[in-house]
Amino acid sequence: MKISVAVINDLLTDQRVHRTCSLLQSMGHEVTLIGRKKQSSPAMDQRSYKHIRMRLLFEKGAPFYAFFNIRLFIRLLFTKWDAVWANDLDTLWACRLASKWKRKKIIYDSHEYFTEVPELQGRKFVKRFWERIEKRIFPKLPFIITVNDSIARLYEEKYKKKLFVVRNVPMSLPDISIRSREELGLPEDKHIIILQGSGINIDRGAEEAVEAMKSIDDCVLLLIGGGDVFPVLEKMMANDKVLSEKVIIRGRVPREDLYSYTFHADIGLTLDKNTNINYLYSLPNKVFDYMQAGTAVLCSDLPEVGKIVKENNCGRILSNLSPENIALEIENMLSDKKQLEHWKKNAKLAAQNLCWEEESKKIEDELRSFLK
Repeated sequence: MKISVAVINDLLTDQRVHRTCSLLQSMGHEVTLIGRKKQSSPAMDQRSYKHIRMRLLFEKGAPFYAFFNIRLFIRLLFTKWDAVWANDLDTLWACRLASKWKRKKIIYDSHEYFTEVPELQGRKFVKRFWERIEKRIFPKLPFIITVNDSIARLYEEKYKKKLFVVRNVPMSLPDISIRSREELGLPEDKHIIILQGSGINIDRGAEEAVEAMKSIDDCVLLLIGGGDVFPVLEKMMANDKVLSEKVIIRGRVPREDLYSYTFHADIGLTLDKNTNINYLYSLPNKVFDYMQAGTAVLCSDLPEVGKIVKENNCGRILSNLSPENIALEIENMLSDKKQLEHWKKNAKLAAQNLCWEEESKKIEDELRSFLK
């Protein structure tokens, strides 16, 4: 079958969507991924499937969302496909309308509990707009996927629909050459704490983690990725010489390089706060990336991520996210070398099953039946 996959970002860093396209391709389908291209978007990397990045007149706000969906609908209307895969609510209107118009199949993949994202809080009109779209379309969807059991339960209670859960676990990495600390520009004589992710935003614990470094010796904090908190962190470092020596910012890097950075880290941080439903039930990619690299995990006390750390005994859980408590827990973890190595081994062992190749089996049979 010809399958169009739609997502509203610029395609480069969305590993879940890339894994989706790779799965569909491995099942024998012809895949076309559709997204957008911003003025600041880097060149697209090589993919084994077709991809289209639409240039838009607007890059944010209501005009952007409206224009994107109109462009997406027109493109879907005038191209040949047998099924469309909509990623998140901000692509669903165009995909649903096109599927009805052409009488084709639609699959919906909700990466989060969209109507409760932080960006919509305090914006009643905008939130109500997205809630209306969801309420009109969601109950009619024949095949719905989401990222964890907690979010699936919320949707099932609200709409009385069955959802398939496919977690954001990474693909198994092929044998790759690990770059040395020297090649990565990392100190040879210090412990490394890492916080990585493409959405390191406000209320995800990064500010507290940086502040905690003031009282931790023989250790550096490595920040890799992007997000709206980075300007805040850079300002903190500019105003404090101690922090500027203890915190390293790398920005976004290719996945193969990211694995090398994570491999050298002793502890991986995921410190989302319980400020909204999506953060409360978050289960970030980074948790599984840490485990795949054999890095111990220090996480906030949230249901989904806490469950992974407890079940696999691969780190510690923090109930208090103050800088002082983060610093204390990091020092405790680093001081018990035997326990730290035990957590690392457990993480690496668990990662053998917590990979996309195993996780995707949950829906592969259902997809084959649905896409006949």
